[in-house]
Amino acid sequence: MNRFVIADSTLCIGCRTCEAACTDAHRQRGLQSQPRLKIMRTIKESAPLLCRQCEDAPCAQVCPVNAINRRDGAIQLNESLCVSCKLCGIACPFGAIDFAGSHGQGIPAHCHSDMAPAAPPAPARISGFLDWTPGVRAIAVKCDLCHFDKSGPACVRTCPTGALRTVENRDIARASRRKRELTAHREPDEISLLQSHREEAQ
Repeated sequence: MNRFVIADSTLCIGCRTCEAACTDAHRQRGLQSQPRLKIMRTIKESAPLLCRQCEDAPCAQVCPVNAINRRDGAIQLNESLCVSCKLCGIACPFGAIDFAGSHGQGIPAHCHSDMAPAAPPAPARISGFLDWTPGVRAIAVKCDLCHFDKSGPACVRTCPTGALRTVENRDIARASRRKRELTAHREPDEISLLQSHREEAQ
């Protein structure tokens, strides 16, 4: 099953509640607190950039340590296996993989010795692919559909305007059928997955 979250940009108000909910849900389970989605804005609209949980998953195909796999209907990343190569982020066609810093476990902050002198100051931020912080490992972070929560993705549950929803194969098949039925009467770009869902709900 190809299951993922989509956003309706006509309903999104750019409040970033989804980012906060994602951060909180993962931090409570000891995972990177970097949000797995990112609000993108234009002059008139806003919507989160999300992982599409690709069936062929280019990110999983290029991972050299097999840290990314499909489990429980989602493409999940094992943070403990990530080696910070950033190949997954480069391979992602949607730009939905970001990177967050991770300090070594059990090492006190500012713990220096003659064999491990203090690190130089971190350079200015440029992008997730080019940034680096001395002594900090960059771990890939991507949407895992909150597989650990039976209630589903935290972003979908907390969106105040209902702009986010989880889509499954049957929703995609239904939208494709509607597009075929209406192709003769409308332009192709007038029918979307969200629009067909709203019409059927009415």
